[in-house]
Amino acid sequence: MVHGVPDAAESTAFPSRRQVDAVLFDFHGTLAQVEEPVAWVLAAAAACGRELDRGRATILADRLVTAGRAGGPLPYRVPLHLAEHWADRDLYEHSHRAAYTGLAATVSTDVEGLADALYERLLGPQGWLPYADTEPTLRTLHDSGIKVAVVSNIGFDIRPHFAAWGLAELVDAFALSYEVGRTKPDPAIFLRACGMLGADPERTLMVGDSPADAGAVQAGCAALVLPAAEPGRTNGLGATLALAGCPV
Repeated sequence: MVHGVPDAAESTAFPSRRQVDAVLFDFHGTLAQVEEPVAWVLAAAAACGRELDRGRATILADRLVTAGRAGGPLPYRVPLHLAEHWADRDLYEHSHRAAYTGLAATVSTDVEGLADALYERLLGPQGWLPYADTEPTLRTLHDSGIKVAVVSNIGFDIRPHFAAWGLAELVDAFALSYEVGRTKPDPAIFLRACGMLGADPERTLMVGDSPADAGAVQAGCAALVLPAAEPGRTNGLGATLALAGCPV
């Protein structure tokens, strides 16, 4: 779904009506996905010195995802003692950690330290998988001279992830909510990203997977919303190249 561009009655050729000099990308669900839940639990338990059988790990994974996993669906409920941290999770590092370790701790387990180990998986590149079309899309934009920024509602630094995946040179700036002090859909975070790139919002495309990403329209950008895919698969990012007028 493309937002902030002429409708079909006016034009079906986006690039001919609006020049794209820069592209902003959401992180989770757009460029990368968290690892599969059972693998997440098995790896975290191993870090705590415990080897779980797959059946036990599957039960725990289901309960932990329901309780609230960073990078996963919203929790079924947020306990009152975590409400403030939950509200601030994308603005402060300590709140992000407290919210998600606190949610994990609501799940009964005999693995000591599991909640913290689960969170640590999130902080490293091993806990994520970039989509199969992320690297070729970013490289094509880079080679075409189009500036790229990552705009994410997040409570920790994801630059090391891109470095580990060999993608750091393909991203010109990171506008992360906990650093910027604004969260999507607030137009301010998109405007900050455009400022980092020296790009005119009217010539900038935001690519994401949620209505919050479409908030870029209020900052003057166009927005492309793609449904998130499973870890490691393609995510339809080729559509970005077509809208930016790059060779596909």
